[in-house]
Amino acid sequence: MTERRDRPEGPRDEASAAPGNGEAVATPPSGSASTTQQVPAQRAGWVQHFPAERPDFEPPPPWARPVPGGSHNGAGPANRAFGVPAASPVQAKEPWFGRYPRRAVLVALAVTIALVAAALGGTAGVLATLQFGPALISTDAPASEDDLGAEGKAFPKPENVATVAQALLPSVVQIKATGGPGSASGSGFVIRKDGYILTNNHVVAPAASGGTIKVSLHGGEEVPGQIVGRSPAYDLAVVRVKDVENLKPVALGDSDRVRVGEPVVALGSPLGLTGTVTTGIVSARNRPVTAGGAESEMSFINALQTDAAVNPGNSGGPLVNLKAEVIGVNSAIATVGDQEPFSGGEQQGSIGLGFSIPMNQARRTADQIIRTGHAVYPVVGAVVDVRHEGPGARLGDIQPDSAAANAGLARGDLVTVINGHKVTGADDLIVQIRSYVPGQRVEMVYERGGKERKAIVTLGKETG
Repeated sequence: MTERRDRPEGPRDEASAAPGNGEAVATPPSGSASTTQQVPAQRAGWVQHFPAERPDFEPPPPWARPVPGGSHNGAGPANRAFGVPAASPVQAKEPWFGRYPRRAVLVALAVTIALVAAALGGTAGVLATLQFGPALISTDAPASEDDLGAEGKAFPKPENVATVAQALLPSVVQIKATGGPGSASGSGFVIRKDGYILTNNHVVAPAASGGTIKVSLHGGEEVPGQIVGRSPAYDLAVVRVKDVENLKPVALGDSDRVRVGEPVVALGSPLGLTGTVTTGIVSARNRPVTAGGAESEMSFINALQTDAAVNPGNSGGPLVNLKAEVIGVNSAIATVGDQEPFSGGEQQGSIGLGFSIPMNQARRTADQIIRTGHAVYPVVGAVVDVRHEGPGARLGDIQPDSAAANAGLARGDLVTVINGHKVTGADDLIVQIRSYVPGQRVEMVYERGGKERKAIVTLGKETG
């Protein structure tokens, strides 16, 4: 396509005013044809300037040439000579957008609208967050940076149970602990190829004070184990075996992405039956569960609930999704009798209510134990009144210079919400706090004197 460009308008040749119409017309160049044709209506607004004295320029057709007096030989509208703009006694001021290319004007308008919309949207978003969301200054837990697990062991997409069991069973072990307080048996799984195994604290607790640990590998070989560290607060422990070749670490999944109803597989040694595989689904998330014996060994777990058969001996074994990723550590079961499941008395069987420690929490704790020999957990520095049945959790004594004291909390405050989660009771508040990490800031909504208030608490830490 040939692009037409207008030349700067110069003086017109022999211009004269057409009588009666108030518009300027031009006298045709000398030697032009005396006959003309109608100017097409669609070309009536074009502005053309014909170069003069150019031998390489082809003259325009007759209908495009100016005619004296604006007359035409054909019918049709022709108010003025083609290419000559109408004269006006008062020159109208050109609008601002006429001085710029049309595309530039449109772009400028679009940018302005976008900026205004962004500003309005951002303001609405902030207001919505202030009114309905968690605290703007609460913080997330830092991402895990460790060398635990083997990502290459996970499947790119979900597989069947048989394929998952075949992939995971070589990584699952049985653990037997004996010592002064008695003995215990449970399960565990390899998290590093140099011999680190993750299990429950209550499985190895009998051997914590000079006892012995035996680890039975998948092939039947039994080797001695050593406690690296343990965390009664989370019911987790790390055991290490040495001089064992060809250990296969598991793939560790993201427990925050687990969905209720998702199929899962539990592996372990229930009642001493090694290499047992059971299946089910994730029945619920964020279940507040307490387990353990003495107060110093009490564990508070923000657990995944499953209906996969979990029995005594499954403790410490993996709960796995169908991509062969470990999403939890099987830790406790619900019972219908008065007997505690791990009290040493009569053993209770599965009733379809098993609980697992979420893998994200277990991974952080295991990494702390391997690096430092111990684990830490978050605290607020306040006693929680277990006699208050809820809803909410009633605070007792506040430790001086603690996280609770620095946030302005006081004895008798009723904590009703923590980071958007409605607190159902004392255990629920402790479990929710334990699901964070030391140094995180959380928002607590509490009642004092019948009035609702808010506080931002920077969690402290203790070892255990």
